[in-house]
Amino acid sequence: MVGKIFFTIRYWINNPPWDTGITPPEVYDFLEDHSPGRALDLGCGTGTNVLTIASYGWQTTGVDYIPKAIRSARRKANRTEYRTKIDFQVADVLTYRAQEDQFDLILDIGCFHSFRGEDVNQYARNVSRLLAPGGSFLLYAHLNLAPEPGHGTRESDLAVFGEFLTLFKRQDGQESSRPSTWLEFKK
Repeated sequence: MVGKIFFTIRYWINNPPWDTGITPPEVYDFLEDHSPGRALDLGCGTGTNVLTIASYGWQTTGVDYIPKAIRSARRKANRTEYRTKIDFQVADVLTYRAQEDQFDLILDIGCFHSFRGEDVNQYARNVSRLLAPGGSFLLYAHLNLAPEPGHGTRESDLAVFGEFLTLFKRQDGQESSRPSTWLEFKK
């Protein structure tokens, strides 16, 4: 896993490149086709997607292990009319435990692809435990298609979710020069 120090420094130096402030159209498409419920954004950063999901009526929790990102997310949420639908928590996505029941939607945009080895398995088990029966897990990740180790997730890492969830939809693409994928799993 990429170190916490790296992410902390990126948030302190400036807005990191992955924190675009823009919710992807895939998330909007999902929200328009599903009734509100409980949602969880793993690796939420400064909360852009949490705010979008809450604006659609969802009770939404955002989790990130960088305190500065969560402080920014809380400030943004406090300026909205739906702030009572939002909870931000500093926590590790590998070990996060919800205080209430499971979630109808779990979102991960760019968090999972930084995990390696046993962290991949632990993450998949945690997502399965947190996701309610019938719930959806939306995952965006960079892909590593090269034979050598490097940035991005491998197909074998994505296959781990098949032990717990059913792949419902997949759309591969490119982000800049990187291969990427959007996946929707169901429980």
